[in-house]
Amino acid sequence: MYGMTGVFWLMRRFFQPARNDIAEAGYGTRQLAFGYTVESGGNSPLNSTSIRRPGSVRRAAHRSGPRRRKPTNWLKRGVLACVLAVFAVVAWTMLARVLAPLENTSQDKFDVLVVLGAPADSDGNPSPTEQARVSEAVREYERGVAPRMIFTGGAAHNQFVEAKVMAQTAEAQGIPASAIEEETQSKNTIENACDSLRIMRDHGWRSAEVVTSPNHVPRAGMIFSRLPLTYRLHEAPPPGPEPAWLTVNTNALEILKTVHYLIWSRQMEPCEVHGTGNRE
Repeated sequence: MYGMTGVFWLMRRFFQPARNDIAEAGYGTRQLAFGYTVESGGNSPLNSTSIRRPGSVRRAAHRSGPRRRKPTNWLKRGVLACVLAVFAVVAWTMLARVLAPLENTSQDKFDVLVVLGAPADSDGNPSPTEQARVSEAVREYERGVAPRMIFTGGAAHNQFVEAKVMAQTAEAQGIPASAIEEETQSKNTIENACDSLRIMRDHGWRSAEVVTSPNHVPRAGMIFSRLPLTYRLHEAPPPGPEPAWLTVNTNALEILKTVHYLIWSRQMEPCEVHGTGNRE
C-alpha cells in the first residue's frame, strides 16, 4: 500500500504544472520535476508534445543566436610560425650533418695531413682541442699515413696564431720542422680549407687527410667536398672525458655554425682556387 502511494505521489509530483504555465491558444510549457519541461502544441492534430532536458532551452537559444567572430590572434600565429621555422632549420641541419661526405677516396696514404685550426689559450699555450688535433696528427704521421703536415689557422680569436702554436707543439712531440707547413692567415674553416689547398697546389700535392675534432668533422666534410682534391676526414678524439655541459655547449655551437654555413657562407663566402677555375 505504501509502495503504491509513493508511486502515485511521484507521478503527481512529476506532472505537477508550474505556476507560470502558459495556456493561451492551447500552447504552453509545463515545468516538471528535476528541471524537465514539457512543451505542448496547439489544438491542431499535427501539433506535438516534447520534453526537454534542463538547460536545453538555453543552449538552443544560445546556438540560434548570432555567432560572434573571434578576433584573429596574429601574435600567436607568428610565434607558432617562428617555432616551426626554427624546428625545420634545425632538422635540415642535423640531416645535412648526418649525410655530410667525409671522404671521396678509399686510399690509405696521402700526400699531406691537414690539421684544422682551433683557438689557443689566452696565455699562448695550446688548448685541449689543439693538443688533441696535434697528437692525432703526430700518430697518423708515425703510422705513415702522410710524410708531412699543414697546420692551419691565424690569430682568429686572440693574438696567438693557431698554426704556429700547433706547429711548435708538433715539433715538441718529435716532428721535424722540414715536415711542417704553416698556414697563418685563415680565420675560419672555409679559409682553412682554401688556403691549405693553395699550399698543396704550390707543392704539387693532390691528396690530404684532414684532422679535426669529432663534432667539427661533418661541417669540415661539407666544405672539403666542394674543393678539387682527394680527401678523407679523420677524427681527433678528445684527450680525456669532458664535462657534460661542455659537450652540450660545443655541440650546440657547432650546429649553429653549420646553420650559418648552409644558409649564408656556402653561397656568400666562396673559395677561389687560383689557376683551376673552381670555387668552394
